[in-house]
Amino acid sequence: MTDAQETAADVSLRTTGGAPPDDGGSSAAEAPIPLLEPRDGIPAVIADADALARTIAAFAAGAGPVAVDAERASGYRYGQRAYLVQLRREGAGTALIDPVACPDLSGLGEALDDVEWVLHAATQDLPCLREIGMMPTRLFDTELAGRLAGFPRVGLGAMVEGVLGFVLEKGHSAVDWSTRPLPEPWLRYAALDVELLVDLRDALEKELDRQGKLEWAQQEFDAIASAPPAEPRKDPWRRTSGMHKVRRRRQLAVVRELWETRDGVAQRRDVSPGKVLGDAAIVEAALAIPANVHALAALNGFGHRMGRRQLEQWQAAVDRAKALADVELPAPGQPVTGPPPPRAWADKDPAAAARLSAARAAVSALAEQLNMPQENLITPDTVRRVCWEPPKVVDADSVGSALAGYGARPWQVEQVTPVLVAALSA
Repeated sequence: MTDAQETAADVSLRTTGGAPPDDGGSSAAEAPIPLLEPRDGIPAVIADADALARTIAAFAAGAGPVAVDAERASGYRYGQRAYLVQLRREGAGTALIDPVACPDLSGLGEALDDVEWVLHAATQDLPCLREIGMMPTRLFDTELAGRLAGFPRVGLGAMVEGVLGFVLEKGHSAVDWSTRPLPEPWLRYAALDVELLVDLRDALEKELDRQGKLEWAQQEFDAIASAPPAEPRKDPWRRTSGMHKVRRRRQLAVVRELWETRDGVAQRRDVSPGKVLGDAAIVEAALAIPANVHALAALNGFGHRMGRRQLEQWQAAVDRAKALADVELPAPGQPVTGPPPPRAWADKDPAAAARLSAARAAVSALAEQLNMPQENLITPDTVRRVCWEPPKVVDADSVGSALAGYGARPWQVEQVTPVLVAALSA
């Protein structure tokens, strides 16, 4: 009996129907049931080579899809590495793996190479899983499935409650998962996160099939599984919170120097950059450009708790920015690729602004008709690009080719092309 069949058969684990609200599906027959313990208990954390080898063998011998999740220590540690990996598969049960003690999980990834992985919000977990040697060739993303199916709330807790009728305890989602040893309540929470993930996948697959969207979802999942790693962000310091206040190039240079200094300290200490120096303090120093350590210490974020050596470190970064020649100062904005911001279209190209307005309205109406978010129907950037530089001859073939060239999946091209052709022609 599969997990899903077992869940459905157990009176205390009844599902309540998988249809989105107001879409003609079944509704909950009774109040949601709190899910307090994993059905097999809390497994011991796998933290050595022998235990990992046994786990790999067990999961390789299992059946059906494998539920996968990872816990990071965002806000506590530098980067986005995984500090716990959870898996569940029929015939293998649940496994909790410590990737600090077992940093190479490529053997597990290879054992599950031909298996469908079930993840919730896959793009959040795949980068840290890739770092430890785990990357699926096939996947099912329950969050994305919920979006395509029209669920208004697609967090894991909301989906499990709305689709399966159970309440997951979410109190430990933001804890410091680098803590060792991990407390038992955290391990219980982690095990429960994959407890019903395959059950949720099965219910959502049926719902997507009922709505005629299953093939669309499979194309989206394939695109995620085959996507290459993201390119490093250019000038990441420009994403400092509060940057809109910084206008002069010398001030931008102060932000850059402080950000890069903070990043180096955070990486060496393996702590979140925000715990080294807050974004607000960086912006404050950039606006003031303090002349010396005494002036820096008077600014918000550089208070009495900061030692002299730390203050000198930050002031040295400010001084480096002050010493730069004008030609070395960063430009006010990043080079723009693609269309300008939509707010500038009316002045730059009124015809393009009219096309964009018509296209947005058409895409919005279609998304509402299909009961899914607009951004899942087609990305706003794709719509902007097609409207800014439409094909010379606007027809289904040319617009469809343009959409595909910007990365739209076949189902998106099929759905969106007719409404864009009409909007661009008008």
